[in-house]
Amino acid sequence: MLMLDKLKFKTLEWTGDSLRILDQTRLPNEVTYLDCTKLEDVVSAIRNLKVRGAPAIGISAAFGVVIGINEQEFSSRHEFEQRLDHVISALANTRPTAVNLFWALERMKEVSGRSKEKDPEQVVQLLLQEAISIHEEDKWMCEKIGEFGADLLKDGDTVLTHCNAGALATGGIGTALGIIYTATWQGKRISVFADETRPVLQGARLTVWELQQQGVDVTLICDNMAAFVMKKKKIDCIIVGADRIATNGDVANKIGTYNVAILANFHKIPFYVAAPSSSFDPAISKGDDIIIEERGCEEVTDCFGSKIAPSGVKIYSPAFDITPAELVTAYITEKGVQSSKFNV
Repeated sequence: MLMLDKLKFKTLEWTGDSLRILDQTRLPNEVTYLDCTKLEDVVSAIRNLKVRGAPAIGISAAFGVVIGINEQEFSSRHEFEQRLDHVISALANTRPTAVNLFWALERMKEVSGRSKEKDPEQVVQLLLQEAISIHEEDKWMCEKIGEFGADLLKDGDTVLTHCNAGALATGGIGTALGIIYTATWQGKRISVFADETRPVLQGARLTVWELQQQGVDVTLICDNMAAFVMKKKKIDCIIVGADRIATNGDVANKIGTYNVAILANFHKIPFYVAAPSSSFDPAISKGDDIIIEERGCEEVTDCFGSKIAPSGVKIYSPAFDITPAELVTAYITEKGVQSSKFNV
């Protein structure tokens, strides 16, 4: 992957017997890699945001299936099937909103289902091949999203983005940020305003960090500055990622995305959603049907070890919100730019 070689870090990679991930909870102060050698390592990494972003979660879960299966030896195919069900269930119960997690696990389950006549050792190899394929496909999809999206950007454009939909969130160059990288590599001068993205600050910690790594001109703003920036600065478009997209085009993404979409609509600024086709869920008809994950209270009341709210206060902490399709200018996928409902 030529474009991926331009990145100065790796989000995740299969080492041959373990999944190595960049621990995103330690960024930007520390670049630390974790080697996941057990199922519980992968489960913990996904649940505790050490690896995050819908595509990256799906890839990690696929390799997690292989790791979980390899922890045990089997005397029968029945034992293998029981263990596979346990592993998939453990991974599926980590985070409920990002559809790529369930999409990847379903693909792994289908591999086993198509191989009933094979012994467990053979099926494990097929599962590993599928996990590698899921990773490779994501690299390709990110590059195509980057190419299609870069066509929408002109030299000198300024983009506002929310949360992190970059290489840290995928197995490739990213979705929203992949577009910015591609445009930059084409020689276009692109500037970025990045929302901090409370409560876990994925924009401040992750988006700004990786854009700086690639030499992209980036300015960090607090979430509540977005409207003022749209009014006072030359924001040419907003590009965000997605964790799940319903068949009617409603978008589940990091909490605060809905705010940005409303502001973009008011200021008549194009609002683009960049996501692979694996993020579109044919089983969900509208955004209201998407399960919204609620995170722990400490993510709101504490900030990196320091308490910022009184003890005992009630907390509501949804990790995602729903942006209605009518606020989306277009969806940028590996298949092109879709200005209407995506046809899954």
